Amino acid sequence: MKVAVLDINGKDTGRKVDLSKDVFAIEPNNHAVYLDVKQYLANQRQGTHKAKERAEISGSTRKIKKQKGTGTARAGSIKSGVFRGGGRMFGPRPRNYSIKLNKNLKRLARKSALSMKANDKEILILEDFTFDSPKTKNFTAILNALDLQNKKSLFVLGASNNNVYLSSRNFKGSEVIMNSELSTYKILNASKIVLLEGSLEGIESNLSK
Repeated sequence: MKVAVLDINGKDTGRKVDLSKDVFAIEPNNHAVYLDVKQYLANQRQGTHKAKERAEISGSTRKIKKQKGTGTARAGSIKSGVFRGGGRMFGPRPRNYSIKLNKNLKRLARKSALSMKANDKEILILEDFTFDSPKTKNFTAILNALDLQNKKSLFVLGASNNNVYLSSRNFKGSEVIMNSELSTYKILNASKIVLLEGSLEGIESNLSK
């Protein structure tokens, strides 16, 4: 699969790169994608929710009324969940929501997501670039040139570039990551994937194993 390489002005450089069919043109496995996205979202949950139960509520332990003869239900503790100020019944407790998936399934999910994006023409290949210093206006110019100013975009770098990363931080809809940080959720969450030329070798190497 050959894709044209663009420059930072959005113009065709006249060069093309050959994307690996094993990574960008497979039959997507929807269930693998579902499981990987589910894991990503589950791992974002802190699981620190907690409500006090009746054993943790401060209050008297005396029996609040006699057992029989009141015409109402029996009640033994003011800390019962049926009373205002009592403990919560079956309330949330701290827990770990993370789930585990094997590496092959996660690799298949990422390849499936990239193949979906490639099939929908939502992957752009951009020649490698850098900034002399962090400047938001420089990154704005690239977004405008690629017509991404009002779209969710994911820029994937081949090597760490702090100036590019810092220049992009003011844009809520754009994210800059390394090729090693690529995840199924981030791929699907973006309207356009912008792969820098230098990132392709790493992506294909990681996902072709």
